[in-house]
Amino acid sequence: MDYRENYKLWLEEKSLDPKLRAELEAIADDPREQEERFYTELEFGTAGLRGIIGAGTNRMNIYVVRRATQGLADYLKTFPGGPERGVAIAYDSRHMSDVFARETALVLAKNGIKAYLYSTLHSVPQLSFTVLHLNCMAGGVITASHNPPEYNGFKVWAGQSTIHGEEIQKIKAIFEEGAFAEGTGTASRIDIIPTYMSFLKVVQEWAMEHQKKAERPENPYALCESCADARCLSSCSAARSPPRT
Repeated sequence: MDYRENYKLWLEEKSLDPKLRAELEAIADDPREQEERFYTELEFGTAGLRGIIGAGTNRMNIYVVRRATQGLADYLKTFPGGPERGVAIAYDSRHMSDVFARETALVLAKNGIKAYLYSTLHSVPQLSFTVLHLNCMAGGVITASHNPPEYNGFKVWAGQSTIHGEEIQKIKAIFEEGAFAEGTGTASRIDIIPTYMSFLKVVQEWAMEHQKKAERPENPYALCESCADARCLSSCSAARSPPRT
């Protein structure tokens, strides 16, 4: 199917978002723009997707985000307990970030995967903390990092680092194949700030104390396995250590 057929297919879709339809109607006499938007699919590369926001298979929009999330969902289902552990989802202040984050959560829930969605803007460090705090299988963040404002993206985390290399290629293969499964899960809003700030306060106090002593304990970042309360630190018998990066 060439770009002209893809363009026509999108334009004829009755359920197409009105704003995206208006974009496509505006380029009805511009074959070069049609080709640029539909000649390929947005590349699913290192850590996820990134592209210009707009209508088309080579753009960031709710349909591309849904499809990418479906690939992630099917990938997580290959791991025992993956759907139950769930995915934490963060987003930044870029255009459409909150909308893309909500769509991500809904697709995961539709697949039987728990989705934890922040109620407000959150940073990548806060997402990494949440993945550990809630023992999530993965984390996703809607952002395009340093790119111009017309861009947005979808990055995927596992623990403290992005999913990349061979693993991201597995998600890409599912994404491109389009053979998706379904299920029933949950999508809920979360507020991690109080716990996160408590954790930072303890780390800050530790740093100030041991800077004076010019010594370093074995594990300043230990979290309680049962309650994930940073105040437990290494004095708790159930403490564990998040992986360092």
